[in-house]
Amino acid sequence: MIEVNGVSKMFGAFPAISDISFKVEPGEILGFLGPNGAGKSTTMKIITGFMPPTDGNVTIAGYDIVTDSLEARKHIGYLPETVPLYTDMTIKDYLEYMGRLRGMSRDYINQRISEVIDICNLGDYYSTIISKLSKGFRQRVGIAQAILHEPDVLVLDEPTIGIDPIQVVETRQLIKNLGGEHTLIVSTHILPEVSQICERVIIIHEGQIIAEDTPENLAQRLVGSERVDLDVKGPQQDVLVALQQVEGVREAVRLEGQPGSVPRYRVQSELGIEIRAELASTVINSGWGLLRLDGVIMSLEEIFLRLTTEDELIQQVDPTQEDASAE
Repeated sequence: MIEVNGVSKMFGAFPAISDISFKVEPGEILGFLGPNGAGKSTTMKIITGFMPPTDGNVTIAGYDIVTDSLEARKHIGYLPETVPLYTDMTIKDYLEYMGRLRGMSRDYINQRISEVIDICNLGDYYSTIISKLSKGFRQRVGIAQAILHEPDVLVLDEPTIGIDPIQVVETRQLIKNLGGEHTLIVSTHILPEVSQICERVIIIHEGQIIAEDTPENLAQRLVGSERVDLDVKGPQQDVLVALQQVEGVREAVRLEGQPGSVPRYRVQSELGIEIRAELASTVINSGWGLLRLDGVIMSLEEIFLRLTTEDELIQQVDPTQEDASAE
């Protein structure tokens, strides 16, 4: 549905993004993650036809965003970081105006306004002047205009920035509900955003893609091992020795906890080795109390920090490097 091929953008001598390539499949929700200034908004503007690339090309539903711009943009709904609202209009008037700009018929506009008002939970504010709305509800109006013409592709740039925590949760759920019917790219620097609503993540840093995968796969590739946490009631040194002796265990350590709490241990094994059953048997057969046993996945925060602060780790998650080594 979306194909970005070798896209670069120069501002004078400064490369905002360099040789970016990726695809987004129909119905997928892709998180486009990076720190401020990484090149996220520049990429979104190129994908939506707001600005041309210096090199490379983008196709939306088979249409080139530069040479077939009008056809490509018919398939796109765009919510920029600064929502394009006319604040002296009511929600109804604004959506009617946006529908006319898109060449929609009056009957189709009326039908779709009713539908998007319902989807975005704006029914109580149908005739409210936009300037009187909170930031969160203005964001919903922005999403309503983006989906008004039933586009195949939605591009949302920092969709929850600046809104209160309750509306953040509601907006994320709204975005998640749009997946499946639309292909979504959600650009953000807010880590929980990606982990809660996106199926796949691209991490961009200093204008280049440094990782692309599911958060779970990125975690395994970075850590290079499986991790299991256990809460075990028993003599701590004996427990630690027993866990270290389980076949496949690379390392076992006791984690710091609150005074008086049940000791927690973290065990690491080689990738692809399932050791949880053996760990449980070891604890139970030793007569100790097993109160908790969970697999541990590196958090998105850990992934993000390691990738954007330690250059040597970039090679570990570069698919081209893995492909080359396989050859």
